[in-house]
This record gives sequence, structure tokens and C-alpha cells, in this order.
Amino acid sequence: MANRSRKLTPKASKQNQPHAGVMKRLAKKPQKKLKRGSWLSSMLAIAILLISASLIMAFAWISVLFIFNPDQVSWLNKVLPAWAQIPLGNHERPQTLKQIQLDLSKKNQIFGETLPLDQNAENSFLLPVFQQRANCQSDCKELVELRVYERSEELEFKSQSENYYYLATKLPVTGPEESFVISPLLEEPQDINIPLPLTEVQRFQGGTPSPGVWFNLRGQRQQGTDAFVYGHVVYYNPERTNLLQMLSWTSPNGQLPKWQQVTGDGTKELVVDQTVGLEPHLQVYQVKPLKLFLKPIQLEAITLKSSVLKDSAYQNALSIARSGLWTPAFEWLKFIKKQHKGVLPKAAQAQMDLIRLHSQLTKIQAQKNWASPSQEVLADLIDGRWEKALQVFEASPHNAQEIATLLKADEKRLWNRTSAALRVNPNRPEVQAWFALILAVQQGEGHANSWLKAQPKITKDNLVYIQGLLARLKGEGASQISSTHPSQIVGTVQPITQVTSTEWLQPNSPADLKLTDNQVWYQVEVSAFNDGKRWLNFPFENFNPPKSDAAKFFWKTLGITSDPEIQIVVWLSNGEQKITIAAIKAVQLRGKVLRLLAAGPKIPENQNDVLQPKSLALTNAALEWVQPSPITLQELHQQNPQGVKVMLSSLWQSLQQSREVPAGDIPSFEQMQEKLGNWPVQVIDLTNNAQPEIILTISAAEIASLNKPTPGIQEKNTGQPRDRTIILSDSNEVIYTDFTGNYLQRLSAIAKLSGVQSLALLVENAHNYSLRRWSEKNQRFE
Repeated sequence: MANRSRKLTPKASKQNQPHAGVMKRLAKKPQKKLKRGSWLSSMLAIAILLISASLIMAFAWISVLFIFNPDQVSWLNKVLPAWAQIPLGNHERPQTLKQIQLDLSKKNQIFGETLPLDQNAENSFLLPVFQQRANCQSDCKELVELRVYERSEELEFKSQSENYYYLATKLPVTGPEESFVISPLLEEPQDINIPLPLTEVQRFQGGTPSPGVWFNLRGQRQQGTDAFVYGHVVYYNPERTNLLQMLSWTSPNGQLPKWQQVTGDGTKELVVDQTVGLEPHLQVYQVKPLKLFLKPIQLEAITLKSSVLKDSAYQNALSIARSGLWTPAFEWLKFIKKQHKGVLPKAAQAQMDLIRLHSQLTKIQAQKNWASPSQEVLADLIDGRWEKALQVFEASPHNAQEIATLLKADEKRLWNRTSAALRVNPNRPEVQAWFALILAVQQGEGHANSWLKAQPKITKDNLVYIQGLLARLKGEGASQISSTHPSQIVGTVQPITQVTSTEWLQPNSPADLKLTDNQVWYQVEVSAFNDGKRWLNFPFENFNPPKSDAAKFFWKTLGITSDPEIQIVVWLSNGEQKITIAAIKAVQLRGKVLRLLAAGPKIPENQNDVLQPKSLALTNAALEWVQPSPITLQELHQQNPQGVKVMLSSLWQSLQQSREVPAGDIPSFEQMQEKLGNWPVQVIDLTNNAQPEIILTISAAEIASLNKPTPGIQEKNTGQPRDRTIILSDSNEVIYTDFTGNYLQRLSAIAKLSGVQSLALLVENAHNYSLRRWSEKNQRFE
């Protein structure tokens, strides 16, 4: 039993073996399910990690964009609620151009014309911002800011039908101070800290230094007869996206700065013209690099203050150039450059080019044909043409007297030139002669002779020659050079055929009243003249010449001694102007009427045609014409809307009072503007109160276009087709008008009189011309 049980155990185990395998497999199945679940969990964890990392990276990138360029994440504001909007810091939300302009209008600011900064004007532009000036009559829009706008590249705005722009940068603008603007005319600087307004913005065109865009901000000021322009030069740097004010400039002759090739180094220079009269003054600026991040370049002036070369000849050349002898300095520098085998350091070459530029101007002036000997001598001396100027001085006694007057009035410009020339070459006789002449007329002949005799190397022949020149100063009237003045005479003129010598006063014998071939007699009725101290006007009351030597009294009082020439101006029937030069031979005073007798070439007569201006006579120094640039009434209205409305109402009332238009209700402003908007006006200060007046000159055709005139008016316009003028003050009151009962009165011109601060009106009357100046006391032209 025992054995059976031992046998049964292994057999039983064999029989049970399959069941054990099944049990094994059953035991293994739960383990496979556990492995698959673990894999899914791992994959899910990895996915979560990847998504989290992506979100972190996205938020990090958005954060970077938000810090450095908030506009790039502005699209999120489209999906975020108002309370969760992303603040854009200092960057404004992009706007359309219309929205930008509307915002400026709400701030009482005026937007200017956009100026493109790129070839594609839609990508970026400069926007000038103006502001209305208070109590203003002209140039009333003052520039206060420059703004740069760039097109938005965000998808939210790029897909819109209109372009959106964001403000890239801006620059506040203030005009230069008045003391700086008028400095070219002043010997001593003045402390006038009033900023003058800037009214225009222009982009410099063609050949400006790159990269970047250059702009000219400018304004205008009338200073007597000088029309100053002034402003700033502004540079836009596209690499730094900023605006830089590079330079302030002023020009007393109305010339705008320009870029031109001066030094020939491949980059153009900026040239500012500050020439006054015959005295050239050009400032030339080069573009130079700077080691500044926000300002990588600057404008640096070429100056002659210091010598680049340690060469005495080069230093002497700069010295005479600084005194104004540009051409001799340039000729000297050409020789020095030749000695250096045609190569100079860049800085020295720049100085030489600056001198060459001035020399070109003085050469042109010296080569002109001048009507006046004094002007010819002045142009010659400025260009260093000493010998040629002496030839003009020696040509005639009249020339000597006129040139003596020039030297007497010289304010150091000729003195400085002769002094500088003598420093580098003290033995040149032509320069010694001019130095002695200036000494003689300004300090007396004794000083001149003492100086001459003190010159160590002057030869006996040169001493005698120069003393002979000094003797020419002792001609008629020369002993009283200090009281001699150039003739300043204005009057009407007519030709005459017969002259009775006994009726005229003359310094010489009556036998001198003879005509040469092709000459005729002209009789000038004097309207006004300057006696050296003040202007006197017709009728000449309390004008009593001495009984003895009356002729010399008139010659001295009228300035004929130094300047006997007078211009005869005649207008032909076709409007053409003819001018000839006559010589004053004699004077006549009858009652209160002063007349001159002059001889000159014959010119056509206007035959007293009432439709043409009367023949005019005036001496060379009498008047300096002033011609303000005209603008239209429409342009003036844009500058000063309220002032033009009042002005048009005053104008229409004046036309009604003179019966040029029918009496009745004044048309609406819109109707008047439609009819008068294109009429030209001039704006200039005539009353010396620093506020400009408005001058409106109207033709008969323009008046006829206002309405269908009545027969009386039509007849009057037919008989008087010449232009007529009306002047309104800064308070819009009529202070001068040709629309009066005297239809023969006409404003001929505006002029500056020597020694008089305010401007004058040259008015043609029924029988003569008159000069009228503003009376502060009586508040009218007299």
C-alpha cells in the first residue's frame, strides 16, 4: 500500500501537469495587462511634458516680444477681454493716416504734408505738426514738432484695406533766436533771445549723403530791405529710427542751403550762403563720423582759423583769405600745392576749396560792367585787383571824388584787406597807394604823408606817385569830403529843346552849357532829395541859398559834387521801360520849385500818355527798391483765416466807396473768396511796428470781373486801366488807397531811403512823384 501510494504520487503529478501549465498561463495573463497600461501612462506623461514645454516656450517668446516690441503681440488683444488687454507701454496702437490727422485736430494742432522716407511712400513718412500763432497776420502756422510714422507689419493691421502706422519717433521743434538770425548784418552780437517761427519743411533732393534723409526747416523774416531766411537742418537716421537736429542756419540774401560738391572727396558738402552785398560769405559743412550710438554723424564747418600746414607761406595765404582777399589767397595756395607735388592733406585741401569757392564769387563781381566808378572800384578791391582799381581812380576828377566818398564811408572792410596785404608784402606800391588814400580821407592827408615817409623801402618815384594820387583828393569839393554825400534825388523829368544859361546856376561859366553829339536836354523837377542829414520834400519852403556862390551851395547840398549822374526812366506805350544816364549840369530854384538841368542821350518819349507812368528821374544812391514776394489771398487765408475775413470786408467797403462795385450789402465771405481768392497780395512791414501790412494791387480787368459795372463805372475803368493799390494795416484798417477821388494817384513802388528806418512809398500824383513815409504821430503816410 505504501508502494502504491509512492507510485501513485508521481503518476498523479504527470496527469496533473497540463493543468499546471494552464495555471501558469492564467497566472501570466494579468502581468501582460499591467505592462500595456504602464506604456500608455508613460506616453501620456511625455505628451503632457511636451505640451507644457511648448506652452512655456510660447509664453517665453511672447514675453520677449512684449518686452522688446509690444506691437508684435497686439493681436492677442483681439481675443482677450477688456480687463485682460495687454498694455503696450509707450507704443501707441497703430492708426490710419486719417485717424492720426483727426487726433492732431482735436489737440488744436495742424498737420502738414507728409514727406516720404522710403522709395515706397506707404512704408514710412515724416509728418510736420504746426500750431496757430496768436495775434498773427502772416506766416501764422508755426512748426512745433516732427513725427516719423512707420507702417505696421502685424497681421491684424496688414490685412486691413487701409494702411496702419505707428509712431516711430518724434522731435520737438523751436525756431532759432532772433540774435542768431540777424547776426550776419551785425558788427557786435546782440542778445535777443526771442525764437523766430519756422513755417515750412522741405526734403533735400538729389545727392544728399546716405544712408538717411535730410530735411530743411525754414522761416522768413523781413529786416528792412533784407529778406532773411533761416532754419534748421534735420537728419533722419533709419538705422536708429531717430531724428537729429544737425545745424541752425541763416541767410540775409534769401538763399536756401544746398548740397554741392566742394572738396571733391565723393560726399557732397552743405553750403550756406551768407553773402551781404558784394561781400561774399559762404559756410561749408562736411559730414563727419561720430562714435555715438544715437548720433553716428555730425556736420562740421570748414574753417580758416588754424593752419593745417606748418608752412609760413600757407599761413600767410590763410591770413589774407580771412581778411577777404580770396583770389590772391587762392592763387598763392595753388603755387603752394604745386610745391607739394599736387597733394595736400585733406584738411588743407578743404580750406583751399573753401577759399576757391569765395574767389569764384569775387571774380564774377569784378568782371561785371558797373555803371558807378565807386562800385567798380569796390568790386576790384574786394577781388584784390589793386592796379585796375587805381586806373579807375585816375580816370577822371569825378571818379576820384566819388571813390573818396566810398573810402570815407568804408567800415573797415577795405582797411582790413589793405592791412592784411601789407603784412605779407609791405613794399607793394599799389597796396601802399590804397592804404594812403584810405588814411587821407578818414584821418587826414597829414597822417597819410607821415605813414608814407615812414615806410623803409619806399622809392622816391613811388612816393611822388602816391602823393600825386593824394593831390587828386583836393579837387572841387574835396576839401570838405567829410560833409560830402552821394546825391540822392527823385523827381519827374521831361525833355526840353531850349536852354537859357542865365536862368540856371552852375559852378562854372555859362559857356559850359553845351551838348555833345546825340545828347538832349532834360529838365528834372525835384520831388525829394537828401541834404546829407535828412530828406526834404516838395514844396521846398525855407530853402534860402546864399546870395554869393549859390551854385556851390546847391552842388554841396544836393550831393552833385560827388555824384552828378542821374537816371532817366521812361515807360513806352507797350509797357517797356527805357533807361538812360544823364549828367546834371545846372540847378534852378523858383519859388518853392527846385529844378535840375541834365544832358544825356535821347530816348523815346511816352508823350504824356495818361495810361503810362510819368517819366522818372533818380540818382543812383536815391532809392533801394523793395519787392516782397507775392502770395495769393487764398494762401494768406490759410495762414490767417480771421484776419483775411476782416480784410476782405474792409476791401469791399473801399471798392463801394470809390464806386468800383455797386453799393449795398457786402457779399458773404465765401462769395468774396471765390472771386478774389487768386488775387496776389504782398506782406511787408511799412509802419515800422514789427507787424506786416497787406498790399493788394488790383488791375482794371480784375475789378471789372467782380460785377457787371454801371455805365459810369465802365467808362471810368476804360479811361484808367492802370493797376491800383490798397494797403491795410495789421489791424485791417485802410492806411493807403488809390481808390480815391484823385484817379491820377498811383503807388509806383516801395523803397528804402538811406538813413531812414521805415520804408517809403513812391507815389505818382497828377503832376509829379512824392515820397511818403509813415508818421507814427499822425498814423498816416505823409
